[in-house]
Amino acid sequence: MASVRFTVTPTKAEDLPGLSDTSPDISSRSTARVRFGSRESVNRSDPLSEGSGGLTTTATAGGGADTPDYSNVDQGDGNSKISSVYINNTHGVDDDDFYDRNLALFEEEMDTRPKVSSLLNRLANYTNLTQGAKEHEEAESIGEKKKTSKSPQMGTFMGVYLPCLQNIFGVILFLRLTWVVGSAGVLQGLCIVFICCCCTMLTAISMSAIATNGVVPAGGSYFMISRSLGPEFGGAVGLCFYLGTTFAGAMYILGAIEILLMYIAPDAAIFKAKGLEGEGAALLNNMRVYGSICLLLMCLLVFVGVKYVNKLASIFLACVIVSIISIYIGALVSAFKPPNFPVCMLGNRTINGHDLMDHNCAKTILLSIKEPVEKDNNFTFTSENVTVGPTLDPGHVAVVVEKTTYIWSQFCQSAELNASCDDYFMNNNFTKIEGIPGLASGIISENLWSSYLSKGDVVEKASLSSSHAAHPASTQQPYVFADITTSFTLLVGIFFPSVTGIMAGSNRSGDLKDAQRSIPIGTILAILTTSIVYLSSVVLFGACIDGVVLRDKFGDSVKGNLVVGILAWPTPWVIVVGSFFSTCGAGLQSLTGAPRLLQAIAKDNIIPFLRVFGHGKANGEPTWALLLTALIAELGILIASLDLVAPILTMFFLMCYLFVNLACALQTLLRTPNWRPRFSYYHWTLSFLGMTICLALMFISSWYYAIVAMVIAGMIYKYIEYHGAEKEWGDGIRGLSLSAARYALLRLEEGPPHTKNWRPQLLVLLKLDEDAHVKSPRLLTFASQLKAGKGLTIVGTVVSGNFLQSYGEALAAEQTLKHLMDKERVKGFCQCIVAQKPREGISHMIQSSGLGGMKPNTVVMGWPHAWRQSEDPQSWKTFINTVRVTTAAHLALLVPKNISLFPSNSEPCTEGYIDVWWIVHDGGMLMLLPFLLRQHKVWRKCGMRIFTVAQMEDNSIQMKKDLATFLYHLRIEAEVEVVEMHDSDISAYTYERTLMMEQRSQMLRQMRLSKSDRDREGNPGSSSSESRPEAGGATRSQAQLVKDRNSMLRLTSIGSDDDDDTDGGERDRVASSGAGSSEHHRRVQMTWTKEKTSQYRATHSGCSTPEGFRDMLSIRPDHSNVRRMHTAVKLNEVIVNKSHDARVVLLNMPGPPRNTEGDENYMEFLEVLTEGLERVLLVRGGGSEVITIYS
Repeated sequence: MASVRFTVTPTKAEDLPGLSDTSPDISSRSTARVRFGSRESVNRSDPLSEGSGGLTTTATAGGGADTPDYSNVDQGDGNSKISSVYINNTHGVDDDDFYDRNLALFEEEMDTRPKVSSLLNRLANYTNLTQGAKEHEEAESIGEKKKTSKSPQMGTFMGVYLPCLQNIFGVILFLRLTWVVGSAGVLQGLCIVFICCCCTMLTAISMSAIATNGVVPAGGSYFMISRSLGPEFGGAVGLCFYLGTTFAGAMYILGAIEILLMYIAPDAAIFKAKGLEGEGAALLNNMRVYGSICLLLMCLLVFVGVKYVNKLASIFLACVIVSIISIYIGALVSAFKPPNFPVCMLGNRTINGHDLMDHNCAKTILLSIKEPVEKDNNFTFTSENVTVGPTLDPGHVAVVVEKTTYIWSQFCQSAELNASCDDYFMNNNFTKIEGIPGLASGIISENLWSSYLSKGDVVEKASLSSSHAAHPASTQQPYVFADITTSFTLLVGIFFPSVTGIMAGSNRSGDLKDAQRSIPIGTILAILTTSIVYLSSVVLFGACIDGVVLRDKFGDSVKGNLVVGILAWPTPWVIVVGSFFSTCGAGLQSLTGAPRLLQAIAKDNIIPFLRVFGHGKANGEPTWALLLTALIAELGILIASLDLVAPILTMFFLMCYLFVNLACALQTLLRTPNWRPRFSYYHWTLSFLGMTICLALMFISSWYYAIVAMVIAGMIYKYIEYHGAEKEWGDGIRGLSLSAARYALLRLEEGPPHTKNWRPQLLVLLKLDEDAHVKSPRLLTFASQLKAGKGLTIVGTVVSGNFLQSYGEALAAEQTLKHLMDKERVKGFCQCIVAQKPREGISHMIQSSGLGGMKPNTVVMGWPHAWRQSEDPQSWKTFINTVRVTTAAHLALLVPKNISLFPSNSEPCTEGYIDVWWIVHDGGMLMLLPFLLRQHKVWRKCGMRIFTVAQMEDNSIQMKKDLATFLYHLRIEAEVEVVEMHDSDISAYTYERTLMMEQRSQMLRQMRLSKSDRDREGNPGSSSSESRPEAGGATRSQAQLVKDRNSMLRLTSIGSDDDDDTDGGERDRVASSGAGSSEHHRRVQMTWTKEKTSQYRATHSGCSTPEGFRDMLSIRPDHSNVRRMHTAVKLNEVIVNKSHDARVVLLNMPGPPRNTEGDENYMEFLEVLTEGLERVLLVRGGGSEVITIYS
């Protein structure tokens, strides 16, 4: 006797614990709950519970616990405890978490449909992960222990705004923006900055929409793209973003080394230039050596711990902000007190300040010497033979001596005044101009327009006069030369990396208190801030600095100072040191973020060969990913040129941004139900505009890099598609596919397909055995050869049983079919129907398969090759029923006979023929099928022969000509032959075959009758069962003449069931036909005994006695059956004679008889028709034309 206890303690509603508490032992946490051991509910208005502080009810559960039992009544504490007779508790389960009394209606489904409180509790315990850690996807977190972690506390300013600023501001602002303004001019410079900033702003709007559409765990852009566009796009773009971030690290390191070697410690160079020619090569080699050392140190710092990088990040950011502020202050100060940075010009050509060894920007100088003079330390310098100096002492005699300067020797063959010099040098004079005229100087009017240079051109000032008669400048001369050819497109590619970094906030989404609010606000504010800084910097640089200095990339004209530095206040070192540290910090951030991004991609397991990079140290640090990142960054450092590395990462970032915009636009246009962003200031047109700008910028900056980046992304996409792990993330591409499919299906629905577009859309019917293995897998092989990957293929099977009980079997059968389809490389769909009777299941499948215009038009099914040996008629009855159903549905039917002998996909036919026996025309299927088969490699080398049959009244010669013409117009190459069939008398063989067929049918009917009788006897006693073998013995022994009892094989056509109610009824009808329906009724009702059984058998057994068997031999065959057999025999003789060596024979399949009584004879006719042929394909058209001679 099991006892169940209920404890009810009334309480106030506010004392109830929170709904999010899902600990299984609720009573241990609070007594203010109701504990139930039963799944039945208790009425809260029970009068017993109203006036009592506590009520304990005990119910007895047992076999006959229907009567009230008031014996267990107990008095204690003034409260009555009474056994409840109204609650029948048959489950002694104490699970109060699931079986709440208010949810008793739903208790049986609690395992699949949990309570809302349970769901909310799981959501409340959701914790954001740190960057690059595991995703919070339920399917991928089973079995993982929940780790307690600190709740994220970072707000918009610290968590998004400042990291975005640090990542956006970088090396380009300090090292290249002045050069971009000088080359492109202020107007085109503003255009470049504006386009790039528009691109990132539009991308940020799209990113904000995606980031606020649900919780985005760490992983940033990769997570957003992969979950919006699917694993293929996600993996491809994620890897592009990873490569872009890695190359960005290399670019920042190269920028830091350039600042170090050019502006901080020029003497630290290992490789020294031997003349001007080797200066570029020496610089590159120095960059490679120092860059590799710097990369190694940074990687070691990242490996030791990210916490050190994060601690340094604020210092680096402070350097950036101080540097930018100093630029603005310097620009304002220059309006009142311009800094003194003179630039030496020869004519309108800029002189390299490094070559002014004696600081003399002149051809010669005059030395004024006092007499007597022992030391020549009292002299004055003059320019262009005009002496300006102190007043000489009148007591001494002055001697003026003209001497050449150091720069003279650079243009002339010697230092003598009469030496041979360069023509341009002789015809132009030296002048000095201010490198920074100041904000109020009006120099911006000169800098408005572009001044693009080719490699090796001299940096010139157009407003200065010069003699252009001389030949072009030599690189041996001390001018400032352009090191690369500049153009608008090149400058776009070089500048764009300075606006990247907008993903920094979304990458840290795991650390934010409210990511859905902080990411849009912080990112957009950061982009607005940086855009204003960049646009104002372009104007300030153009308004304060002379054009020749702006175009001087390395500051050679101002004695090797950083061009931005000379504008800064109070000293250039603020910018030099600040930019050095900021570039180092940006490089560290890239080397920290890239490995985590790679680790996130690897852990998603969508790219198998990257799996190893998902592992790391015990604390989750991606060690292997860091190693790969260092190797790729080293490749960028070996390039050694900032201007060559920048376009590479521009491509990768632009591709990433392009797909972020595409993801947002797709989700918006498709109106995905799950698309509900909190950020509402987006529109699909903005996303498309951003996508267009990204694509345009890719090809504007470098079309060949753009193609390479797209090819890389395309290869990764196809790799994931074919070899990657299957993931389903509810992506937008799937939604796009659904929309496109819906549109296409509605278009197809507008009318039936034209004959030119007709192709077999197959429904392949397969049968599974008891172990859920496909019995005839070659059917699917044949289907794949016929389709060659085109059109619709539905592979179906029928599982016998009830759907409620057999759902699991149906799923298993579907998986079996899918595996076989993958193995045979058949692209298509599976359909598994559960039905009580297979023939009904097949009928339902033929009626319901497909959707709209994508319905199958051809059924492929196997031949029941063991139908003669089987005792059960279901095999061939199901087969014939399927033929009738396909005919009624106007579908074509293909029945391969001896399918096991058909070639597999790995056994191509090297020679032979495909023979077509075109006996009747049923739409041209016989013409089209060989053509389709020969498209496949297995049948490609086979020839095609078409045979047709001529009767006595036909002109066979004319028929052959007409058939050849018809094939010519069909563009089908085939040999043509017309076979004449003469009228002949019905042979004795034909008569004998027909007689044997009818006798066999009669015998099998009697055998089924005997079996039906035995089934109805039941098993009342041993005497009845003992008499059973003798009763059927005579029938069995006689049936051996036409049927081998021992060759009982299981049926191979689809749809053999052992107990079919319909056919049971048919058997009853056959059995009762001899004695009338009333006797049949009585026979069904009577009680069977041994005597009655023997008596009934004696009168109804038909051929169960030797006399009855002899009576069967006197049967005269039906005339129509003899005629049909004659046709089958004659055709078979002709076909075997002509096509005995064919690879496959295609043959018109005659239709089944209208009278169902002749079904078994129909099977015999088909057997006779195809006797002696190895591989036969019986073809039955669907009633419509499938081939045409017109184009």
